[in-house]
Amino acid sequence: MFSMDPITITFLMFGGLLLGLFLGHSLAFVFGGLAVIFGYIAWGPACFSLFSSRIIGLMDNFILVAIPMFILMANLLNNSGVADKLFESLRYLMGPIRGGIALAVVIVCTLFAACTGVIAASIVSMGLLGLPIMLKYGYDKELSCGTICAGGSLGILIPPSIMLVVMADMTGLSVGKLFVGSVVPGLLLAFLYSLYILILCGVRPELGPPLSKEERSQVSMPQVLKMALVSLVPPVILIAGVLGSIFTGVATATEASAVGAFLALLMTIAYGRFSWKMLEEVTLSTAKTVAMVMMILVGATCFTGVFMGSGGGNAVSSFILGLGLGKWGTFFIMHSVIFILGMFLDWIGIVYLTFPIFIPIAVALGFDPLWFVVLAAVNLQSSFLTPPFGYALFFMKGIAAKDLTTAQIYRSVVPFVMIILLGVLLCVIFPELITAPAELIQ
Repeated sequence: MFSMDPITITFLMFGGLLLGLFLGHSLAFVFGGLAVIFGYIAWGPACFSLFSSRIIGLMDNFILVAIPMFILMANLLNNSGVADKLFESLRYLMGPIRGGIALAVVIVCTLFAACTGVIAASIVSMGLLGLPIMLKYGYDKELSCGTICAGGSLGILIPPSIMLVVMADMTGLSVGKLFVGSVVPGLLLAFLYSLYILILCGVRPELGPPLSKEERSQVSMPQVLKMALVSLVPPVILIAGVLGSIFTGVATATEASAVGAFLALLMTIAYGRFSWKMLEEVTLSTAKTVAMVMMILVGATCFTGVFMGSGGGNAVSSFILGLGLGKWGTFFIMHSVIFILGMFLDWIGIVYLTFPIFIPIAVALGFDPLWFVVLAAVNLQSSFLTPPFGYALFFMKGIAAKDLTTAQIYRSVVPFVMIILLGVLLCVIFPELITAPAELIQ
């Protein structure tokens, strides 16, 4: 066992974290490996008792049961075909407008976000459905790509969101309150994305031309409206079943996640997409995703245990508060750290690294913890879009490798990252956007 001061521990653990990531190692094993190394240095074999205690506590957490159910729901929805039919109807409905197909993508992504809780399904679905169509009708490649990346990432903010479930577990806040508090910010981002598309295509019509009269004449307006209404019914039922049961207090988030998975299965059957082969693939895909998430959670909780137990958390808190920047200066520093970490780390890692340090500071400074947590969730939207490790960028590269270069994909998300920062600013100026709806939940 060796004795190291907390500042040295902080630099070595975070330096090792960045080094491991840049060498291409998995986040779960970087977290876990560093926890074992520094835990053994600090406490010797006794560190393994700490690890087992934290892992057992994680596995015994009833709140986290919602994660596999929401992921199963997302995978079932992805195979149900509901996004296909909804996008097809909205494409004709919004097509006469400049940038109309891009608007349809944002709307479908917003509705899909309220049904899933994960971003992979939204981005992959809309990438396969929307990107070829937008390119076919002459849309700008970067506008098309950025719209899909930004819209698809809403699934991690708009409830039901597995990120909010993990945040509730980390902070002790109500999942229901976090869900309600994030609804308006999520819809605000969707509105700002849509407004940006309308303004951009209004000024430069060649970036998002409307559908031709010949294309629009293929389907009459009554047919389009009927298609839209029919395709909207199943998602609305699912949203009402999951979020309605949580917001009204009928069920907890964990129980509602099971309801959502069951309704998604019924939707798959109703759309004629059910087969035992499909169910096998969905179950296997869910198991893989859940295993990945839980492995990151296990590694992160062990890393956090060693870091906080070694005094690293107190060292960072003392440093931030010692800067003497005042309430809002400290707030800016904390959210700047979250934004910068989003360029390199997965949201799970960021939450487990920063929340044990930042939440006590925020409470000490007089900030509403629920407002601060939801604001962090809005800020973390950028982590899916910012190079070099944004998940949305990797998903799009896999889908559109033949149509877009890496540089084009990176440039495409810059305006939307700016919009996310504007959304954060609006939630700071008008905190009621978060706190007022959350007060409705007891």
